Amino acid sequence: MTARSSTARAVLSALLLSVPALCAAAETASFVTGMGDVPAMPGLRSAENGALVFDKPGGRIVESVMRGRVERKAVLGFYAQTMPQLGWKRVADTRFERDGEELRLEFPGGGATSGLTTVRFVLTPR
Repeated sequence: MTARSSTARAVLSALLLSVPALCAAAETASFVTGMGDVPAMPGLRSAENGALVFDKPGGRIVESVMRGRVERKAVLGFYAQTMPQLGWKRVADTRFERDGEELRLEFPGGGATSGLTTVRFVLTPR
């Protein structure tokens, strides 16, 4: 066995061993329904069967609702910290902009009902 084939075998073994870990990570990664580039805060789950999605020549319009036993303040903190890392500019507590799109976080009914916080994610062209 040559040094080259030994190295190739070691690299292949390392890759094969990492596949289960990568698959597990992909399963735990969660995004807002209909918005594959907006992460779902841990503790929030989709409150509906799906998102309302329109693709228009001027941009996409997406509305998705999530709910969970988290505080409104924690939701705002999570997105204030996370979204800029993904290229979104925070323009208000509940508004972000990126590449000609605006993402709004809305809290229908004041945010918490029966211990659950409801968050409506609205993505529109700017």
